[in-house]
Amino acid sequence: MSDNQIKNKIVVLSGKGGVGKSTVSTNIAVSLSLKGYKVGLLDVDVHGPSIPTLLNLEDSQPISECDKIVPIDYNDNLKVISVGFMIEDLTAPIIWRGPAKSGFIKQMLTDVAWGELDYLIVDCPPGTGDEPLSIIQELGENTKTVIVTTPQKLSVVDVKKSINFCKKLNTNLLGVIENMSGFVCPHCKEVVEIFNIGGGEKMAKEMDVPFLGKIPMEIEIAQSGDSGKPFIEAYKDSETAKNISKIIDKL
Repeated sequence: MSDNQIKNKIVVLSGKGGVGKSTVSTNIAVSLSLKGYKVGLLDVDVHGPSIPTLLNLEDSQPISECDKIVPIDYNDNLKVISVGFMIEDLTAPIIWRGPAKSGFIKQMLTDVAWGELDYLIVDCPPGTGDEPLSIIQELGENTKTVIVTTPQKLSVVDVKKSINFCKKLNTNLLGVIENMSGFVCPHCKEVVEIFNIGGGEKMAKEMDVPFLGKIPMEIEIAQSGDSGKPFIEAYKDSETAKNISKIIDKL
């Protein structure tokens, strides 16, 4: 991958599944594109590609030109590629061993016509295995990482592994985002602590990494995910959308 074509490479990681990493990745990418930046969004979650659903691109199929894969345009500034575009049946399991996964990831970086980008946002599967290791090695120097966690101890314990993973690989760890940080009541707007709020922030402080901010749960976030309209775009005037914008500004 040519570094002079992509100015900033940000990999979104988590040691735990189900923390909303794909939703965070999508909203970061869409928000940056709406600010006028040229953005690429790469979904390398081989076993559970969520980006096509989150952006209402499930029926899209990329084409090939001059031996390069042409990514799907979400808007004028955002290009998207996902393994979900490559398979006909999204309910069919993808049964690949490590080398096949690594080969696919390399292809998505070297054989996709990304063009010049201000940001490439990479949505990784959970854990510290083949996929995140391959993507960071392929992206090379100056790769930046963002860690997503939920507040409860069950999540934080696993996410600490991702932080140590980033440190061992000498990536530029931009910080931690605490997702699902309380639930906003749709009626009274009071924030209810379903999980213990602040677990991600405390972990970041303990491990001496930047804390980027908290994103609470809202019914509209779930609805926007199902409808394929990113929350940051559909509810841009909400307090939660403003919180997300502040997090993105720190990036």
